[in-house]
Amino acid sequence: MAAYIDTSALAKCYIREPRSLDVLDWADTQDEIVTSPLTLVEFRCVLARRRRARQIDPSLERVALAAFDRDAQARWRIHQDAASLFSEARQLIDLIPELPLRALDALHLAYARHYGATSFATADKNQAEAAHALGIPVSIFY
Repeated sequence: MAAYIDTSALAKCYIREPRSLDVLDWADTQDEIVTSPLTLVEFRCVLARRRRARQIDPSLERVALAAFDRDAQARWRIHQDAASLFSEARQLIDLIPELPLRALDALHLAYARHYGATSFATADKNQAEAAHALGIPVSIFY
């Protein structure tokens, strides 16, 4: 069994912000950490958005992206079978109708459920509530 990390928590491993050290400590205690291929795109968007907002400079953006790309090959297990989980993600929206589940959040949760995540790391309140509602143990970093 593996732990799952979504992009909101994973970004804290590369950009120093509140709770960054907590996420790194959490990651160090996990035997295996999985994430979806969505993270490849979402993380790149996070960096670009923060650069445009002048929260990080272009050199930090390059360094963080290079570090993430290295870790995507060695540290994070990224499953490439996304297409098979779209139906499951769609069903989650009906399974927890009281929560405002966004499309990409539903896909992250579908991945976590599919791979039997023993923990779900997130820095997103809605994502944490949805994981909890689905019975997935949550590690919250917001």
